[in-house]
Amino acid sequence: MELNQVKAVITGGVSGLGLAVARHLVAAGGAVALFDVNDEKGAAAVAELGGKAHYFRTDVTSEDTVVANLKAAQEALGGLNAAVSCAGILGAGRVLGKEAPMPLKTFATTVMVNLVGSFNVAKGAADLMQHNAPGEDGERGVIVNTASIAAFEGQIGQAAYSASKGGVVGMTLPMAREFARIGVRVMTVAPGVFHTPMVDGMPENVYQSLCAQVPYPSRLGKPEEYAATVAFILQNRYLNGETIRVDGAIRLQPK
Repeated sequence: MELNQVKAVITGGVSGLGLAVARHLVAAGGAVALFDVNDEKGAAAVAELGGKAHYFRTDVTSEDTVVANLKAAQEALGGLNAAVSCAGILGAGRVLGKEAPMPLKTFATTVMVNLVGSFNVAKGAADLMQHNAPGEDGERGVIVNTASIAAFEGQIGQAAYSASKGGVVGMTLPMAREFARIGVRVMTVAPGVFHTPMVDGMPENVYQSLCAQVPYPSRLGKPEEYAATVAFILQNRYLNGETIRVDGAIRLQPK
C-alpha cells in the first residue's frame, strides 16, 4: 500500500504516538480520521494537519459508537483501508497495594480500553475493509495495533497494563490468519519507553536514569520512530501476523 493511498482511522490520534502517525501519513499524502475523547486537542490536530484530517469523538470501548464513527470516517475519507490503534491507558498499581488490593474496576478498565478497545476497532474496521476492491496481492486493508514491551517483561505495578497489552499480542496471529481470506493484514507494534506527554512532567534525574537503561541508543524513543514503523508496515505486504518491538534493545527489570 502506497502511503499516498492510505485512508486511515487512528485511535488516540490527537496526541503522542497517534498524532505522530497522523502527521507522517498526511505528510506522505494520505488522509486520516482521528478517534479520541479530547475535543480541544482534536480541533488543534485538525487545524495543524489540514483538510486531509478529520476528528471524531470516540470512546473505543463503545461498540455502537465505534461502528457509527468508522462508517462516518469512511465517508469523510472516501474509503477506509487502514486502522491504527494507539488509544491506551497505563492502569498502574500493585495487585496488593499498601492500603488495599487493587480494585477490580482498575484492572477491568485497563483491559477494556487497551485490549477490548483495540479489538472493537479492529473488527469494525475489518468488517468495512472486506468490501474494498482488492489491490496487489489481493490486499484490502491493514490493521496495526499497539502493545508494549510490558507485554513481555511486565514490571511490578504493571499487572493490569501487561495483561491488556499481552492480550493485544495474543490476538495478532489468530486475527491475521482469519482475515487472510479477505486480504486484510494484522500487525502489532510493541514500543519501549517513548517520549510522550506522559513523561513531560518527570524529574530530570528520573528521566536521565530511564534513558540510561536503554542499551542503544540510550534515550527514549521518538514518536516519529513509532510512526515510521507503522508506515513501513503499511507499505510492506509481507509483514503479517507478527509483533515488532521498537525499544533500543531494552529489557524491563522487575522494578
